[in-house]
Amino acid sequence: MNLALLLALLTALWFALSWLAALPPGRGREWLAPGLLGVGVIGLWEFIVVAWDVPSILLPAPSEVAAALGERWHVLWPDFLQTGTGVLAGYLVGCGSGFAVALAADRFGLLKRGLLPLANLASAVPIVGIAPIMVMWFGFDWQSKAAVAAVVTFFPMLVNTLAGLATVDAMHRDLMRTYAAGHTATLAKLRLPGALPFIFNALKINSTLALIAAIVAEFFGSPIVGLGFRISAEVARMNVDVVWAAITIAALAGSAFYGLVALLERSLTFWHPSFRK
Repeated sequence: MNLALLLALLTALWFALSWLAALPPGRGREWLAPGLLGVGVIGLWEFIVVAWDVPSILLPAPSEVAAALGERWHVLWPDFLQTGTGVLAGYLVGCGSGFAVALAADRFGLLKRGLLPLANLASAVPIVGIAPIMVMWFGFDWQSKAAVAAVVTFFPMLVNTLAGLATVDAMHRDLMRTYAAGHTATLAKLRLPGALPFIFNALKINSTLALIAAIVAEFFGSPIVGLGFRISAEVARMNVDVVWAAITIAALAGSAFYGLVALLERSLTFWHPSFRK
């Protein structure tokens, strides 16, 4: 009986999503399909856990996660602030320094040839290898988490910025030379605007990378506060509903951060073909 009802719900959700996806965009209709999908996934999750009596220690129901979120909000909110401080600081330092070094590497070819191989090598270093070192160097507070986030976000920004600066059309460069434009003028008026899609691609990637890096770093040392510390501590206590509540906060924060960067990208790169209707 439960299986038949589950199949019926899946079929109804499938047809509803197909109908919504076929609607013409406009007036917020493009958000209906993903919104219904999200609600449907949560509803099916609740139904499966309740109908098949899944133990909470394996998979708590969304209602249990919501209850834990409300009951432990006074603990989870300081955790979010602690982790968010490290994420924001590391994101700004990593992206800012990666952008600055990319400009220097673009100006001096020797620096570019030396940095790119190192960037490929450093991108393969796992976070779990960097985090303990940064904790030893910067202590157990948010500074060590910011350092890990800065290391993780530095090289994506460096590589994407260099790639964006290299995509400018040669004809446009020749046109700037006919106007006697120097390196700085060409960079500011032609090459940087053309590289914006690549730069924002790095910013969007780093918005989630920084959060993941900071949470992982908190597993290796945290002053009894932080989302990573909370996940580790509550798993040891078998409070899986609180663990999922912390994961929910991290997921919502990461999605909101990504969305803000995407909105900024749309406002600054409206001329790009991907945003043209």
